[in-house]
Amino acid sequence: MKNRKKLISTAAVIILLLLIMARFILYFFKSDGFSGLSMLLPALLLLVLLTAVCMSASFAAWVYQDCRKRGDDPILWAVVVFAATPFIGLLVYFLRRPEPSRACPACGHQISLRAKYCEECGTYIEDKEVYKTMNEKRTHHLKYLISGTICMILMLVCLTGFIVTAASGYGINTDATADKRVWNTGIITMNSNSYLNGVWKLDFRHASDGFTAEEKMVIHDPKTEVLYADISCGTVPENSSLTLWLVQDETVRSMDVTDLSQPLEYSLSDFSEGKIYVRLQINGVEDTVSEIYIE
Repeated sequence: MKNRKKLISTAAVIILLLLIMARFILYFFKSDGFSGLSMLLPALLLLVLLTAVCMSASFAAWVYQDCRKRGDDPILWAVVVFAATPFIGLLVYFLRRPEPSRACPACGHQISLRAKYCEECGTYIEDKEVYKTMNEKRTHHLKYLISGTICMILMLVCLTGFIVTAASGYGINTDATADKRVWNTGIITMNSNSYLNGVWKLDFRHASDGFTAEEKMVIHDPKTEVLYADISCGTVPENSSLTLWLVQDETVRSMDVTDLSQPLEYSLSDFSEGKIYVRLQINGVEDTVSEIYIE
């Protein structure tokens, strides 16, 4: 029975790790993958997730064993620690941790380690029984604590590496003219951002200078199709601008769309059939609403 539970727990952890890896693979195929991004960053992020899961599983396993020794509900607390992350789960557990208990040698009822008599049957508990139980409960399953601590250290190291690498901009494409995905290190406050039925609608309030919002569209017939852009900037501080970029392979076109008096109609004859990056590079403008599509 013990080996069966151990096998189930191991299988559950392995399945969870495989699901995390599968999520990364699905993301790679569903989107542009990691185009425009150094593989170091997703690798570090994946390691953070994997070590975090291993850390949570290790500490949850220790809590499970600790609860069993204390006569509490081991499954409930193991799930709490795993789901709430060890940092929160362990804190709650230690605040709620029950007093050590032992089974009465006469009736088997769980009683306090300090009890002299069993509250169920009244049997007197000799001191040697107390010392024996205390020695059994001193330190247990150190392997879980050690593996959890090692995983926590590795997770913090990978997380620090990810943050430092991302903050430095190393291996991250922020060039609006590049024919690969743009990854922004700044922020944008959006009201909505959607791409449905070939229509890209972007409504934002504010963004960091240089922030580039993008959508990948498709040109079916460059000789007859036109890009339509209906853009309205509500707040335009001095020296601010909004630039529309069209990028496909080596062909790059840009236009200032900060103050459009009417919707823009731009011929796509310079481009080829296939996918094209449509980007809005934001430099100071605020409260902007845009609708862009190819027809």
